[in-house]
Amino acid sequence: MSVHITKADGSVEYFKIEKLRRSLRRAGAAPTEVNEIVDQIIAELYDGMQTQEIYRRAFMLLREKELPTAARYSLRRALFNIGPTGFPFELLLGRLFTAEGYQVRTGIIINGKCAEHEIDVAAFKETHSFVGEAKFHARPGIKTDLQVSLYSYARLLDLRDRRICEDDICSIKDFWLITNTKFTSAAERYGECVGLNLLSWDYPKHNNLHDRLQRYRLYPITVLQSLTHSQAKILIDNGIIVCQDLLDNPQILRRLHLQTKKHERIMSEANELIKGHSASHM
Repeated sequence: MSVHITKADGSVEYFKIEKLRRSLRRAGAAPTEVNEIVDQIIAELYDGMQTQEIYRRAFMLLREKELPTAARYSLRRALFNIGPTGFPFELLLGRLFTAEGYQVRTGIIINGKCAEHEIDVAAFKETHSFVGEAKFHARPGIKTDLQVSLYSYARLLDLRDRRICEDDICSIKDFWLITNTKFTSAAERYGECVGLNLLSWDYPKHNNLHDRLQRYRLYPITVLQSLTHSQAKILIDNGIIVCQDLLDNPQILRRLHLQTKKHERIMSEANELIKGHSASHM
C-alpha cells in the first residue's frame, strides 16, 4: 500500500499493514479482531497520516471490543505516562530484573577509579551481575543517541571491576543502557562495537523491552483505563508501579477515596489484564 505516514520523530515512511497486524496480535487480539481493525484503519488511511493518529484509532476500536487487549496495546504509551521523572521507570526495571531472578538495587552510589557514579540499576544473581543506566523519555519521537552510548561506555571503563555486592560474581563487567523509546542507529552501532548491552522498546529484535515486560506481565498501572492520570500519579508516588502491585496491595486504593463501584472496576480491570490471558497470547 503506497501511503506515506508521519512518525513521532517527524520522519516519513510507507504504511506497513503487517506492522499494524503484528502490534495487534502482540496485544492478544483475536484474528477476527485483527482483520476487522486493520480493514477499518485502511478505510480511514490518508497520505501523511500520523502514526499517533493510527494508534489512537486502533486503540479505540480495541477498547470497544475488549478492554484488557486495549490495555496491552497501549503499553508503550503507558510507559510515557509513568513520568515525568525517570524514577518510576527505574523502579519498573527493578521489577523486571527481579522477575528474571536478580537481586536488584536502584539509585545507589559507586566510586569508580576516577569519579563517583550514581547507578540507576544494579543487579546480581549466582551466575551474573551488571549495572545499568535508565534513559526515560516522556514522549515518543525522542531517541537515545550516540552521545549517551559514548558516556555509558566511559562509565563502564571507570567502574570496571568495582563491586556491587560481596559475592565473587559481583565485580562490574557489564553495563546496560536502557531506554523506553528507541536508540539512534549510531548509538546501536557504537554500543555493539564496544560491548555495551542495549535494551529499548524494540531493540534487540527479540527479547527487547516490550517482549520482556509482556512475558512477565509487568504492565504499568498507567495502562488501566479505569484510573485517571492524577489517580495513577498518587499510586506511583506510593510505590505502586505495575498492576501486580495493585493486586498485591489492594487497600492502597483507599488513598484515592473512591466509590465502591470505581474501586471494584479498577481491581477487576487489573486482575483481568494480569490473569485473563495465557502467556501464549502475549
